[in-house]
Amino acid sequence: MADPSSYRPKPGQIPDSPGVYRFRDEHRRVIYVGKAKSLRQRLANYFQDLAGLHPRTRTMVTTAASVEWTVVSTEVEALQLEYSWIKEYDPRFNVKYRDDKSYPYLAVTMNEEFPRVQVMRGHKKKGVRYFGPYAHAWAIRDTVDLLLRVFPVRTCSAGVFKNASRTGRPCLLGYIGKCSAPCVGRISPDDHWELADEFCDFMTGRTGTYLRRLEKQMTEAAEEMEYERAARLRDDIGALKKAMEKNAVVLADATDADLIAVAEDELEAAVQIFHVRGGRVRGQRGWVTDKVEEITTGALVEHALQQLYGEETGDAVPKEVLVPALPDPLEPVQEWLTARRGSNVSLRIPQRGDKRALMETVERNAQQSLVLHKTKRASDLTTRSRALEEIAEALDLDSAPLRIECYDISHLQGDDVVASMVVFEDGLARKSEYRRFEIKGRVGDTQVWHGEGQDDVRSMHEVISRRFRRYLADKERTGEWVDGNPDIADAAEATADAPIASSLTEDDGRPKRFAYPPQLVVVDGGQPQVAAAKRALDELGIDDIAVCGLAKRLEEVWLPDDDDPVVLPRTSEGLYLLQRVRDEAHRFAITYQRNKRAKRFRAGPLDDVPGLGDARKQALVKHFGSMKRLRSATIDQICEVPGIGRRTAETIVAAFARAAPPAPAVNTATGEIMDEEESDTTPGSPGEPVAAGTPEDRRGQET
Repeated sequence: MADPSSYRPKPGQIPDSPGVYRFRDEHRRVIYVGKAKSLRQRLANYFQDLAGLHPRTRTMVTTAASVEWTVVSTEVEALQLEYSWIKEYDPRFNVKYRDDKSYPYLAVTMNEEFPRVQVMRGHKKKGVRYFGPYAHAWAIRDTVDLLLRVFPVRTCSAGVFKNASRTGRPCLLGYIGKCSAPCVGRISPDDHWELADEFCDFMTGRTGTYLRRLEKQMTEAAEEMEYERAARLRDDIGALKKAMEKNAVVLADATDADLIAVAEDELEAAVQIFHVRGGRVRGQRGWVTDKVEEITTGALVEHALQQLYGEETGDAVPKEVLVPALPDPLEPVQEWLTARRGSNVSLRIPQRGDKRALMETVERNAQQSLVLHKTKRASDLTTRSRALEEIAEALDLDSAPLRIECYDISHLQGDDVVASMVVFEDGLARKSEYRRFEIKGRVGDTQVWHGEGQDDVRSMHEVISRRFRRYLADKERTGEWVDGNPDIADAAEATADAPIASSLTEDDGRPKRFAYPPQLVVVDGGQPQVAAAKRALDELGIDDIAVCGLAKRLEEVWLPDDDDPVVLPRTSEGLYLLQRVRDEAHRFAITYQRNKRAKRFRAGPLDDVPGLGDARKQALVKHFGSMKRLRSATIDQICEVPGIGRRTAETIVAAFARAAPPAPAVNTATGEIMDEEESDTTPGSPGEPVAAGTPEDRRGQET
């Protein structure tokens, strides 16, 4: 625990101007980012008497080891820089809403010859009309399924569309009347575009025109005794009304607005957001956050606005944002929102009428969300704390292991040997810090063993050595080296010069760096694997990190230099946490190993041709029709493919000459040996038959 006075800047050093500041811990990791209208006044608040600080602020300043700042011109620039740094560094003490996924939109690709209706996430594309966001993709699909009865717009992918055009047969939706089948010419491009435009009009809220038109057609059909057609129109009207009921009108003036409500207590806050487009609620989002310092409702709203609109532009930012409290100061936030939209944005508190009534509904949702979260979290926090305390007691640790790293080795009968590293902090998985290793059979510049064969012990020694050499190299590079051990210093220097360490960025502070050490290293295995991990740490001179292993057979916990394992009760929360950590490491390792093996089996002679990318490989196979014809082609014939020069063609022919004849392909459903003409398709394409004798049938022997 650091004393804030040890790194407190002198008052004259801090500028009295707008800026953004960062607190770093002893490992140079950024733990908090903040902005201020006056850096001098704001930072002075952190270095007052610890007894006067909010408990979580006190924890932050005693965890930090240094503070630095960047001066900017305006408060708007400070707001933008603060958002960028929070996204980049992921500081542990900042307000972070746990729901950080991108929400789905209903998109209509009006920029295509035949517009397509689909679910889209991520950045907006030019020429595409978006409706939403929706809370779930299935909500979009339910709405689209109802509307396709009346607006049979294309929904298929480009591949399906091209295949239907080539064969002259539409897909199933075309046969059942939920697609106008432009792929086979049932509708012209102009008529299909107008149909998509009508679909968009209906989604924007102009529904009365289409309902009246369908009702008139239904009446005319009934008068002409075309009862089947009248019945279909009746069902179409019912489908439209059902789709409209899913998005009931809440604001009569067809307002585009986002309503944000906050429910909070001393420790946590829940945020609920309703997205209203065309007067209808199109989507709902909910977030929960820890209040890591004393923070006002207006500041919580400001953080919510940053996350909600930080990567949005144009119409994705509505004209009106209704909030329970205004940020202080208001002008920079409003100016920032206006810049992101490109036109004026109104940020205000609703006082009366329909908008106030809807805000009360959003506030009730926020309150319910906070109550539900606290009900779940109470037992969850207690369980995780008890698990960490049980592990510390069983392994005789000085304190609870807040950061645990677990390592596992995976291979298939000694081939494609890989390893995984997973990280748990405070008993929760931190997937952004997971790492994968390809076993090389060497540590530093020393050849240790050949990477082939089933030697988990040597693999574990290599992985632990490589991970903690990176840690020592970065510790020395940042000036934190205090040991003075010449062997370790030489090892760290050698690793720092190696290519694997060159990707570290100077003072970037990102949590994904290897510079942040664990309190406990867990290995998947028994006494031999634990001994190998401990030996690797001893060789590097690291003696302040605990090591244990969890054996699968009896779920025993092994410690270095102990002949007998530690047996935790089967009902122990500590054992359950270790099992989850071990199983996650195994899952991560075997996934990487399978992907690596699949990539190796998909590899072909073309992969050995330098400079030949996927696009030109596809062009070659498309030009010749199959790999068999490409293999028998001459240099002049290969040169006819666009983008292939003579030198590349010569290299391709040479690569095929060096390659061994391919194994016969087998239809796994019938056992029949297939002709290469029908089995040898684009390299790596889905559905490629498995060659006889491949190890795919040996998946049960993976470790």
